[in-house]
Amino acid sequence: MGILSTILGLWGFGVGTSIGVVIGYYMFIYFQPTDVKDPVIRPLVERDTKSLQRLLTEIPLWIKNPDYDRVDWLNRFVEMMWPYLDKAICKTAKNIAKPIIAEQIPKYKIESVEFETLTLGSLPPTVSGMKVYVTDDKELIMEPTVKWAGNPNITIAVKAFGLKATVQVVDLQVFATPRITLKPLVPTFPCFAKICVSLMEKPHVDFGLKLFGADAMSIPGLYRAMKKPVGILHVKVVRAMKLKKKDLLGGSDPYVKLKLTEDKLPSKKTAVRHSNLNPEWNEDFKMVVKDPESQALELMVYDWEQVGKHDKMGMNVIPLKELTPDETKVMTLDLLKNMDPNDVQNEKSRGQIVVEVLYKPFTEEEMPHNIEDSNEVQKAPEGTPSGGGMLVVIIHEAQNVEGKHHTNPYVRLLFRGEEKKTKHVKKNRDPRWEEEFEFMLEEPPTKDRLHFEVVSASSRMGLLHPKESLGYVDVNLSDVVSNKRINEKYNLIDSKNGRIQIELQWRTSS
Repeated sequence: MGILSTILGLWGFGVGTSIGVVIGYYMFIYFQPTDVKDPVIRPLVERDTKSLQRLLTEIPLWIKNPDYDRVDWLNRFVEMMWPYLDKAICKTAKNIAKPIIAEQIPKYKIESVEFETLTLGSLPPTVSGMKVYVTDDKELIMEPTVKWAGNPNITIAVKAFGLKATVQVVDLQVFATPRITLKPLVPTFPCFAKICVSLMEKPHVDFGLKLFGADAMSIPGLYRAMKKPVGILHVKVVRAMKLKKKDLLGGSDPYVKLKLTEDKLPSKKTAVRHSNLNPEWNEDFKMVVKDPESQALELMVYDWEQVGKHDKMGMNVIPLKELTPDETKVMTLDLLKNMDPNDVQNEKSRGQIVVEVLYKPFTEEEMPHNIEDSNEVQKAPEGTPSGGGMLVVIIHEAQNVEGKHHTNPYVRLLFRGEEKKTKHVKKNRDPRWEEEFEFMLEEPPTKDRLHFEVVSASSRMGLLHPKESLGYVDVNLSDVVSNKRINEKYNLIDSKNGRIQIELQWRTSS
């Protein structure tokens, strides 16, 4: 009986399961629910801008901005040529890197540094749009928007003290908008005399780093430690002496640009001293130091020109490793054409520049523990509405602004019908204002815009050309509300090459 009941039980289970599966299948196929409604289909024209951006996150620039042209043919060309371009670029990179590596490794007691693998991967960069400028000069200006989410494999092997370490760069992402200028255009092949490449804004670069095959960027604090500041460099540009005359009529109009090497921040500038070959500035600057062993202070003296390119009068460099910490040093430097010690033109007298420098390393208490601290903003003052805050607008400087009749720029700021103005800077294509404006608001300005216009006012009395617009830009405030702080350079509309640097802060009481 036991065996018979077991057989019958298994047979009943198998038959019952089969019948149940068949009945369920037919019910699923032939019985449809009656309460299902067709989805509502709305045309795209009825949707607002934010809804469209959520639906189409990667809208090409040639769709969003009519100034940009579609260049699918260029992307197709690069895609077809990429296997050959990959090999050619990697071969050129190796040939350039080898002598540099051979020159540097003895300084650090390293036996060898070699590329184990070097390939840019199978994914080529793409150009989502290209903007072409039309000017009256004999030049061609192009601004392609390049996006590259590649799969390169770059492995470097380092041998030292009998040990071998491998560093691998993978998953590289680069988003950049370079400006390519071909000038002057000439009637002989290749039809231009030189090519200039510059970046219009800070590029986005991201990558993965593997050390001994493991993901090094996942080590807590490593990525931030790589960019951690270690001190402040105080620089006082005192004076220059015996500068050489650059202008045919009258003297030169010198100013100084200074920056730290390996720093992506824009150069700092002194004021322009007009018609002066022995100018005095006595201007103070502060710079954040990240590596005093490798960084250096670059000092470049230029002759300001109202029209055309500013002429370089001379330069010199101060390596930070030569400075004694916490000790002020007054230095008188000869101005050179370049830093090539074998260039005979450096023997020519170009004048001197006097600077005071002081390097102050951070103490343990002053050391920033978080790289993001620099993005924090102050809290709004007492009395700020609980649901609102304070909008702070800092107008730093402008570059390459030029009027047809005069260049005495100032900035008009318009917000919700209120107008504010900066001071006037006379005869300056690269004015610096560093002026701050505040707006107390009862609610976040997520849907508002700021209008900035650079205007030149004539310094002479008269009705002919009293004012002239040098360019404008509208800035949406939704980003600053979400990010709390934005410090960007914007291209000026209706300006040939003008740009303006603006910092925005949204301060709340919480």
